[in-house]
Amino acid sequence: MGVVVDTSILVAAERGRIRFVELLESLGNEPVVMAAVTAAELLHGCHRATDAGVRVRRFAFVEDLLRTIPVLPFDVPEARRHAELWAELARRGKPIGPYDMLVAATAVAHGYGLATLNRKEFARVPGLRLTPTQRFTA
Repeated sequence: MGVVVDTSILVAAERGRIRFVELLESLGNEPVVMAAVTAAELLHGCHRATDAGVRVRRFAFVEDLLRTIPVLPFDVPEARRHAELWAELARRGKPIGPYDMLVAATAVAHGYGLATLNRKEFARVPGLRLTPTQRFTA
């Protein structure tokens, strides 16, 4: 197995609101990855920073993450799972956000769990295993 780390966890780590190293240690030998859309969301946050100091700090943090945590691409297998999950959640009348759907589809397509602080939304996704994270918040 493995664990996809959601944007909410990584933003909380950057802001010092989660004990990220402890969270990673709790996963043991499970591979830790991020979805391609998470990389895009993090980089978007860097570009949106209006303060130059904040921008530099964010870019340094994100580039370090990108060197450290492998990024899973979004390709045809993930697109197939995305379409299936999207249709199922729409049928139930319980959709989730479009970027969250991409993250969830990536995790499910690879048989990985998801580490997120947004459990309410991701809990609706059938077949998605959520990793306990709340005990690591600061």
